[in-house]
Amino acid sequence: MTEALVNPNRKKPRMRPLKALGHFRNLIADKEDTAQVFYTIEALNGQALLRGLESFVATEKGQARIAERRYLPPLLDDHEAIRKFPAGSVGAAYLEFMEREGLTAAGLVEEFDRFTKDTEQFDDLLQWYGYRLRDTHDLLHVLTGYGRDALGEVCVLGFSHGQVRGLGVIFVAYMGAREIKKLAPRGAPVLAAMREGKRHGKLAQWIALEDIPALLAEPLEAARERLGILPPKTYQKVHEMFRQAGQEPMEVLAAE
Repeated sequence: MTEALVNPNRKKPRMRPLKALGHFRNLIADKEDTAQVFYTIEALNGQALLRGLESFVATEKGQARIAERRYLPPLLDDHEAIRKFPAGSVGAAYLEFMEREGLTAAGLVEEFDRFTKDTEQFDDLLQWYGYRLRDTHDLLHVLTGYGRDALGEVCVLGFSHGQVRGLGVIFVAYMGAREIKKLAPRGAPVLAAMREGKRHGKLAQWIALEDIPALLAEPLEAARERLGILPPKTYQKVHEMFRQAGQEPMEVLAAE
């Protein structure tokens, strides 16, 4: 590959733990301010994004994805095209998830743009790779079976860390799990659910390497089996413990 991974004008990122803690506290105070997630991760990840890109580039699939240089949000927000995929496909499950939750790929981009509005952007492979990780986040929910409740988000972050290392990602996942544990029934394995997500991410094929249009057309259960994505049993156990305590987990955890 002749294209540079990183624009030489980029400043080398450094770890800023106190800044990360401040942004995480802001997120706890207002969970709707999701830009704080990006700030927190950025403050702790250091060179993790670059190391991930180097691993990505070293694979045959990674080279194919780079040759395509596809920007995913328009593809993922073309709901009329996705609606043509058969029932039971990844695309059908993705569409149902996004429409049920009132989400769009463009909406996630908008949240991210709040984080980057005062940051110089560079049209290099590192930026494209970072966008790809961002834009496959909601697809991870569909493939893994984790919902959009707070625990589901924490488990998806754990899964993401299992796929691509980064101190910022696992910090948010761990601290988020600690906050959730305060709300959960006594003995609920909240931290174990997050760790299970991390373990499952490590065991699974790297989702960012996948041909996303082809993946959307694939039967969901077949895709999970091919990619080695295991069922989220501990997450489901926590939800069951909420219900046994007379609480609806999606409501309790969404409210916080």
